[in-house]
Amino acid sequence: MNKGLKILLLPLAFLYGLITLIRNRLFDWKILSQKEFDIPTIGVGNLSVGGAGKTPLVEYMIRLLQSENIPPATLSRGYKRKTKGFLLATDLSTADDIGDEPLLYKSKYQVQVAVDGNRPRGVQTLMSLNPPPAVLLLDDVFQHRAIRCGLNVVVSDFNHLYFKDQMLPAGTLREFPSGIKRADVIVISKTPDYTSPVEIRTLLKDIGARAHQQVFFSYLKYGDLYSVHDRSQQMGTLTDLFRYRCILFSGIANPAPMITYLKEYAAEVKHLPFPDHHDFTEKDLSDMERYYHSFSGGNKIMVTTEKDLMRLKKPELWDLVKTMNIYILPVEVSFKEKEEEFNSLILKYVRSYRIHHHKYT
Repeated sequence: MNKGLKILLLPLAFLYGLITLIRNRLFDWKILSQKEFDIPTIGVGNLSVGGAGKTPLVEYMIRLLQSENIPPATLSRGYKRKTKGFLLATDLSTADDIGDEPLLYKSKYQVQVAVDGNRPRGVQTLMSLNPPPAVLLLDDVFQHRAIRCGLNVVVSDFNHLYFKDQMLPAGTLREFPSGIKRADVIVISKTPDYTSPVEIRTLLKDIGARAHQQVFFSYLKYGDLYSVHDRSQQMGTLTDLFRYRCILFSGIANPAPMITYLKEYAAEVKHLPFPDHHDFTEKDLSDMERYYHSFSGGNKIMVTTEKDLMRLKKPELWDLVKTMNIYILPVEVSFKEKEEEFNSLILKYVRSYRIHHHKYT
């Protein structure tokens, strides 16, 4: 957005911010009520719209909890799904049913995954299952304050920090930066490898964490590419990718880190951008296939993300997808430092809640 347009939009941004501030105050003053549940609830959200890196962090916590034999469930609204009300994911669910991110959690980790625009109803329904989940991960819930989460984790992109942003529509913030005070944990995501200790200390000073808050710095760790036809058919980043030209297509909010990563290792990278959560069509795939074949000579592959793969698995597209030379680039979250401290914080909250609950109820 150019500077002139941003200045013109500032009055609207202030008005939007004022509305969200009043709403938050109504919750703070208990005029609007919040519901608590007798189950550990971890909310993962951000102050801005899209692209902060919530999905890989939710995946990280799923793996962490599963490694400790603590069965989690996830609940989100199921953004851009074509269904209504509460829906529990099954092995037959599609992105049209539950949304791409919930489908990703279900297909990769076989956890209980539910979607419901009415979050309190969704939690209540999950708790009535047999067996019920041991802990709930609530995705993108920071501004949905009808639920009072036991632990609030807020994610902010290192390259687009919340305290340097503006309110919508002049920027991408959903509420004023002061809303960060409700967070228990602040994760600065996509931290570059070259970030110095001095830069980290400066950022910590800018964040100004309160006594009850802990701040962590995470980064994205990409895995080996694998074929859409067969996950065991992999391509090593260091051993193979330098020989290939990559046509990357993606419908995610912020593809920049992935583009940078591929350009570092591949012979050439061309990017075909689509809107966030794009609903792929047969025409899209046919156009991409023609673009792919327009490059003559040399080794070449098409590359996309695991989240995009969820939207490609629609029955009407899958037969066509399987004819294409597509590779998937997986991504995980890791921490620059204090990984064990982050793990301990999550596990301590879950375990202490369960001990307290069993002792006093």
